[in-house]
Amino acid sequence: MTDSTTVLGQERAAVADACRRLGAEGLLIGTAGNVSLRAGERVAITATGAVLAELTADQVTVVDLDGNVVGGAFEPTSELDLHLGVHRRYGVGAVVHTHAPMATALSCVLDELPCIHYQLLTLGGSVRVAPYATFGTPELAESVLAALEGRSAALMANHGAVTRAPTLGKAVEHALLLEWACGVYHRAAALGPPRILDEQQQLAVIEAAIARSYGTTHPVSPEQESNR
Repeated sequence: MTDSTTVLGQERAAVADACRRLGAEGLLIGTAGNVSLRAGERVAITATGAVLAELTADQVTVVDLDGNVVGGAFEPTSELDLHLGVHRRYGVGAVVHTHAPMATALSCVLDELPCIHYQLLTLGGSVRVAPYATFGTPELAESVLAALEGRSAALMANHGAVTRAPTLGKAVEHALLLEWACGVYHRAAALGPPRILDEQQQLAVIEAAIARSYGTTHPVSPEQESNR
């Protein structure tokens, strides 16, 4: 085995940082959940049995895309097949799997989280719920891979949630957004049947976001500056 400082040392530290943030945000509990970050043909991924809210870089394992351990002292997470499947099929940079409470609750009752707020379009729109399968199995991995088609997030029936993104920071943000959206749905459904954005409304949001570069900062124009 090669020392963590020479095998994806920065990536392992980043995975540990992400886990601690997710734990602080209440999306992880104990050893439940896992995070991975790809660098070329290798993947830094959380070790099995590690307490994620307290994770350190030396508790992050490095594997190749076939799942062979090439760095670190611990076995990788039991959801290794799921992570590697997402990395191979979608070519993403990072995958986050949580047992976030609101996402997990909705995964027990919904077949799909509908697009009740335009911010869900960041994840691709409605969020599918992958059918239940035992954790760590190829069946679960395939189920989730299918649910992620055209989406950046999926719920896992009676289990949790998974997000994917080009960067680890974005995958974490997706996980936080998904948990927020699940909370909004839960509160709305307690008051009455939630209104769902239809395709035309969703398209209008996309067009407006593109036209206004929504989500990015814009400098004040010279005209506005002169009026101060």
